[in-house]
Amino acid sequence: MNRVPEPELMNDPAQAQAYAQADFSEPHQRFVSLFAEEFPTLELRGRVLDLGCGAADVTVRFARAHPHCVIDAVDGAEAMLNHAHALLARTGMQSRIHLQHQRLPATQLAPQRYDTIISNSLLHHLHDPGVLWHTINTHAGDGAAVFVLDLLRPSSIAAARALVEQYACTAPDILKRDFFNSLLAAFSIDEIHAQLKQHGLQQLAMRSVSDRHVLISGSVRTGNIE
Repeated sequence: MNRVPEPELMNDPAQAQAYAQADFSEPHQRFVSLFAEEFPTLELRGRVLDLGCGAADVTVRFARAHPHCVIDAVDGAEAMLNHAHALLARTGMQSRIHLQHQRLPATQLAPQRYDTIISNSLLHHLHDPGVLWHTINTHAGDGAAVFVLDLLRPSSIAAARALVEQYACTAPDILKRDFFNSLLAAFSIDEIHAQLKQHGLQQLAMRSVSDRHVLISGSVRTGNIE
């Protein structure tokens, strides 16, 4: 099945509210748990870059799990960031999580290197996936931990519909629609492998972590930067 791109930004207020109000506690906490499994000896300190933070639920969970880091969280959708600001106010995380309204390529991002770069479910939104890998290359410090979790494209429309029914049958219609569209917009393992090779990131490991998710992770050396 060929890829069918979807809109890059979630700027519809109703869409953003549906995501902010949905219970994603299990998959979002799994993101944090998978990071700990991939980097079991890493005592995370310093600055973290979160690309595509959305309503920031993953960001807050990650910050709580790693209390010695500060996170710059970037998203291009103002509607999603409105909910992120509200979440930070409720959780008291404003001093450790700094939200930035930017769309990749984020040319206004501070010209600095980060100790860790994370991203949850951003890749499949991008019309040009290279902007994600270029941003990682541009802002990863020497030896930085990189952790990208995203959807995998199913083999057929029927398989995508089956996944929606299996995992989102009780979700609001707007979320079911978006999940289906996101599955069609996701990349395959071979496509992601080609993207990593193109951007000199072959050192990152890639593996399926569910019937619909792929994890790309590892340490980046500055000598490999494109």
